[in-house]
Amino acid sequence: MQTAAFSELFPLFDVANPETVEWLLSVSTEHEYPADRAVLMEDAWGNAVYFIESGWVKVRRHAGDSAVTLAVLGPGDFFGEMAILDESPRSTDVVALAPVKLLSVSAQRFIQTLFKDSQLHHRMLQLMVQRLRQTNFRFQLRNQPPAVKLANTLASLSESYGQQSDHGVAIFNIPPHDLADVADISEEETSKIMEKLIEKGWIKIDEARDAILLTNTKQLSQLAGKG
Repeated sequence: MQTAAFSELFPLFDVANPETVEWLLSVSTEHEYPADRAVLMEDAWGNAVYFIESGWVKVRRHAGDSAVTLAVLGPGDFFGEMAILDESPRSTDVVALAPVKLLSVSAQRFIQTLFKDSQLHHRMLQLMVQRLRQTNFRFQLRNQPPAVKLANTLASLSESYGQQSDHGVAIFNIPPHDLADVADISEEETSKIMEKLIEKGWIKIDEARDAILLTNTKQLSQLAGKG
């Protein structure tokens, strides 16, 4: 991937020096995983940061014999940074939801880069604070109706990863159980609300593209409390 295209895809690097990005790309490793393949395992020691070039992954945590999906990440995002920054085992699994293409940079080289490029260091802190704010906002939604929670999840995914098309904003067609986990509602509630949103014409399922099309983002945002 070219330096300019990499910086455009990944918000983390939009303020980094071009020399920094060029060097990181030169020391990065490419990975490709099919859907349902584990990319990282919980309790493994962090040795790299991963950048999602294409495809989607879910971040999950095991709870007894089951696993709970905590987040869904798409192109332009990254993961694995917490384990290398605090030098501890990873607290979550990362599993491919769709065929995914990743770039990884070793922990040592990534940390060296943060020290060398103050703009990148600052941008990294900004994005981590943004993630913390998103987590806090989700906590504030815990007592909201299921429809509000799901609308907020769809709107947030659209804001972060949505691709504009002639028929709406497209995001990956996330499996119902994973979407339910992220929205903190039941899978049954998720299915019923999705059906209602389809009936209202606010969303469509594009099976050919394996995508959810948000066809009325204004109404969806209003339901989510973002409008």
